[in-house]
Amino acid sequence: MVRSVGADHVIDYTKEDFINTRSGPRYDLVLDLGGNRSLSQLRRALTPSGTLVLVGGEGGDRWIGIGRPLQALAMSAFVRDRTKLRPLASKANQADLQFLKGLIEAGKVTPVVDRTYSLSETADAMRHLDERRARGKVVITV
Repeated sequence: MVRSVGADHVIDYTKEDFINTRSGPRYDLVLDLGGNRSLSQLRRALTPSGTLVLVGGEGGDRWIGIGRPLQALAMSAFVRDRTKLRPLASKANQADLQFLKGLIEAGKVTPVVDRTYSLSETADAMRHLDERRARGKVVITV
């Protein structure tokens, strides 16, 4: 799926262990979307000056998303090398949303929607999210 939206290099963590501490490659940037590895494991996949970016709160309090990001900030203060462990934080504003809209309309960004639910099906949507099987965004329409 990520290749279909433009990723150049994809690692299927179910088939390949990208965190081989003895002989595996090291990365300048690891973008953790799945939250299925510990922070220390992910850190071992980084170059000495690499950056780990956490998206979402998996592994911690995933509904409000603060468990792993807070843990990463705390851990980052105590690492001896120059690795950076950072949560992805954003604040939506109209200018950025208009820019994103333009990218989508130009075909430069492809949003991935797993499923769409009506407002009356919100409970079903939440169950689907709770199963952790969504492959893209879950959208609720009015």
